[in-house]
Amino acid sequence: MGFHAMAVRRNMLMNRATLMACTLAAGIACAQGQGAYPFKPIRIIVPYASGGGPDFTGREIARAITEGTGQPVVMDNRPGAGATLGHGIGAKAAPDGYTLTLGTIGGLVTGPALLGSRIPYDPVKDFTPIGFATYVPYCLVVNAKLGVNNVRELIAYARSSPAKLNFSSPGVGTPNHLGGAMLTTLTGIELLHVPYKMAAQSLSDLISGTIQLSVSGLMNTVPHEKAGRLKILGVGHTHRIKWLPDLPAVNETIPGYYTTGWWGLVGPAGLPKPIVDKLNPIMNKWLQLPETIQRFQAGGLEIATTTPQGYADMIRNDTQMWRKLIKDTKISVDSLP
Repeated sequence: MGFHAMAVRRNMLMNRATLMACTLAAGIACAQGQGAYPFKPIRIIVPYASGGGPDFTGREIARAITEGTGQPVVMDNRPGAGATLGHGIGAKAAPDGYTLTLGTIGGLVTGPALLGSRIPYDPVKDFTPIGFATYVPYCLVVNAKLGVNNVRELIAYARSSPAKLNFSSPGVGTPNHLGGAMLTTLTGIELLHVPYKMAAQSLSDLISGTIQLSVSGLMNTVPHEKAGRLKILGVGHTHRIKWLPDLPAVNETIPGYYTTGWWGLVGPAGLPKPIVDKLNPIMNKWLQLPETIQRFQAGGLEIATTTPQGYADMIRNDTQMWRKLIKDTKISVDSLP
């Protein structure tokens, strides 16, 4: 083969190699473009029925993600088993960022603290915290006819009364029940716990006077206080509610008292850090908008944002606190109605 022919052949081989390299590079770029998270719709599992506060919060988070990424978000309501059913489904999802879960105190803290190994997931090991969203304020409330106006008067009344005060909750192990158990632990007063299967019936009996005391969702009780049927003594937060600054926190009278619900966003274990780091600021930016804050406050909720690590710390700390209380007060799953 002559020199000219060899040169032509060498050039052909080089051109072919260049073409193959360009084709491979284009393919990789295309794949990377498709794989840039998110490139398809995202599902958020809400472990409660549609229409309530968790559903509202999930939809606000969905709006934030859609606004921040351009991808639609599908809501998947999976109520049941005290929120542990939905969390169980979320724990088994692929860690690709396309199935997320509205993490709740019931499914991540109080339910596991009460049920232990009876639930099909580990609340710490099987989830990746993404971001906190909102507090769900609880309050200590009494029937107005009881005649007590603050926490100090309630303690004095309970200590001087020969009969135990009836204390209601929507079930054994709920944050409401644990809030009452913490009250007895920190003050030494005795209460007779009356568990209900429905929060509405518990509130109805509190209004009628069949029950004297309860830890209840704040927004459920405010209208009844305004009507003179109930008296709210304080909120279970560590601080006063921003939109009710005149209502004291219970811990102003009973140091260490804390009972509050919360909701946030979690993914399954192994969720890549870049996905977490993308979703967290999207959530935080949306939740800090004045119009978003107004919508949450209208529903009786208080926005609070955190880093992923801050949310993880909250889950761990609350779990340790409630597990200790459940053990110390001998609350057992065997006492479920």
